[in-house]
Order: sequence, then C-alpha cells, then structure tokens
Amino acid sequence: MSDITFSKTGMSLTLADGRPGYVNYFWLRDNCPTSFDPGTHERIYEIRTAPDDLHPLDAHVADGALHVTWSDGNHRSRYDLAWLTEWIRRPGRDDAAALTRRYWKGDHFDRIRRFGHADVLADDGCLTDWIEVLLVEGIAIVTDLPDTDEALEQLANRVGIVRPCIDGYFLDIEAKPDGHSLSFTDAALEIHTDIPSEELAPGIQFLHCRANTVAGGQSLFVDGGAVAEDFRREYPDEFAILSQNDMPFYYDHDSYDLRARQRVIELDATGAVSGITLSGHMQDILDFDQRFMDRYYPALIRFHRMLQDPKYCMSFRMQEGQCLVFDNHRIAHGRSAYDGGGGRRKLRLCYLDRGEMRSRYRTLTRRRVKADVA
Repeated sequence: MSDITFSKTGMSLTLADGRPGYVNYFWLRDNCPTSFDPGTHERIYEIRTAPDDLHPLDAHVADGALHVTWSDGNHRSRYDLAWLTEWIRRPGRDDAAALTRRYWKGDHFDRIRRFGHADVLADDGCLTDWIEVLLVEGIAIVTDLPDTDEALEQLANRVGIVRPCIDGYFLDIEAKPDGHSLSFTDAALEIHTDIPSEELAPGIQFLHCRANTVAGGQSLFVDGGAVAEDFRREYPDEFAILSQNDMPFYYDHDSYDLRARQRVIELDATGAVSGITLSGHMQDILDFDQRFMDRYYPALIRFHRMLQDPKYCMSFRMQEGQCLVFDNHRIAHGRSAYDGGGGRRKLRLCYLDRGEMRSRYRTLTRRRVKADVA
C-alpha cells in the first residue's frame, strides 16, 4: 500500500518501469480482465452500472500485478503490471496494419509489385505480402487470372467480402450503346477516385482485364498521397482549403440519386494525408459562398493539374489476365479514349472496404508471429 496513493478519481503507483504513474478508477474497473468474454473477446461489463463514487476498498501490488478490491460490489480485479504500464505510457493497441506509406511518382510502373493469382489463392505468406504492398504503396498487380467471372471473386474473397456499389457487386466495364456512366463508354476518363457520391466511397478496387484489343485506352494511375504532400509543401494555403472543406458530389439517374460531401484531401488524426477524393464527372455544382469560390476554385484547379502532370502520372496498357488492385482513397485513376469499334476492351470490377483489408492483414501477421514462435 505504501507505493499507492489515492485521490477521489484515481490512484498513483509505481509501475513496472520503476516510475510513478496515474490511472483513473473508472478506466481501471472498466478494463478488469473479467470485463471481457473469453470466447468472443467482447466487453460484457457495463460501466454504467458502476457507482458514481467508485473507489478501491483495497489495492496492493504483489507478484507482478496490481490487485484491487472495488466498492463496486466488492469485485476483485487483477491487472498485470507490465500490461498496465504499457497502456499508461503508450495508450492504444499496437496495430500491425499501421504501416508507413511509401509514395511513388510517374516512373513507378516497372516497380509495381506483381503477384501470381495461383500463389495468392494458395499461400497465406504470399497473401500477406500482397496486402502489405497495398497498405504501403497503395497499388499492386495480380497476374495470370483466368478469363472467368469466378477468378475475380476468388481473388477478392481472399481479402474480405465484396461490397456492393449502386450498380451491384461486380461490374463489367466496357463500351455500351446505353452506357449510363462515362465508364461504360469509350471516352476518356479524367483522373478520379470512384463513386465519391456514396457516403462511404469504395475502399479497395479490383480491376480484372478480361480483354484489351482496342487502339488507345491507356490506363492512368496517380499516387494521390504523393501529389497531396507536394501540394502541402508548395501551396500550404490552398492545401488547407482542400483539406478543410467538404465539396458536393452526385450520381443521378432514373432509378437513383446519390449525393455526398467529401474532402478533396483527407487527413488522419495526426494530420498526415490519408487519401484524396475527387471526380470531375461526379462533382456537383459547388455551393460555397461565391466569395469563397474566389479561393476554392484556384486551389481545386491547381490540384487537378498536378494530378495530370507526367511527373506523377503513370500511363500504361493493361494486359489480359492482369488485375490492378489499389486503394481508391489514395490512388486516383483514369484512362485515355479508345476506339470501341475496332476491338474489345472489357474490365471486371469489384470493391472491398479498406477496414476489411487491414483486418485481414492483422490476423495474417498474428498467425505468422505465432508460427515463428512455435
């Protein structure tokens, strides 16, 4: 007891590293090991049931653990002191999927990592490496996909569950006489991210090239993170405008009317660029104050122009059997126009959530660590 002092709201004690630390009573009671179901790992204790004057009746350190008897029904808790020290000194779970992004520019095509379709399906080690590349570089190519509908579904299901967009779970992208989107024509597509008109725009995009015998139709890919970071450095005021204001997008047809607001440059909790969102063909009429437009439009136009700069933009021809997989919130893409009457160009597309990809990577790396230890 001599190493522990009590206040109305928490206790101070010597932690496993030999230095003093403070811990709140409600946090400590809420995270008693008995608060979690051992099978599901979900919390079963409800902190709302704790008394307003929650406090320890007794607390002491013994055998590398803090032992507490609570005023909350004389409940007894045992906390590993090393665990408690780690949470007080460095709050938050370790996240294997929180990898440092490695940005790239227009000369990256020959360095895009490539993985064989059969290897990804059969080998968890290869699957882990592939997802890691997507987390770090935002893009990878899977090769040798069979020319079947099932090939893409099998590949996507190795990462997570295919999520639908307004047009369905899987889309066949090719020129059609009644195409209701520019994607379903042979016209050029400017650099964009997909479907920002949905409140939760798609996360990971899969593009399986089934046929490509047309003239033209070069694929264009840009690391939006690389552009945004350079934009921040060169034009900080305009960066602030695009990262602090939501702009409207829409996707409007006879059977649906999607609308959402997104930020062109997305930042994470630390202020780092986590992605971009833009689409000239789904951009709605801007509804900012007209005086603010005097500043917003120059910033938006400059950013669009940077994305088109060959310094940043890869241009290449997709090959049959290739599947481009990329982060739709980081990697912008487009295509040049092609001759839809002089051959065939067909891509099969689907989406997954980014959170599912990160979840899959965490579980795979956890298994790998356990196997290495064994």
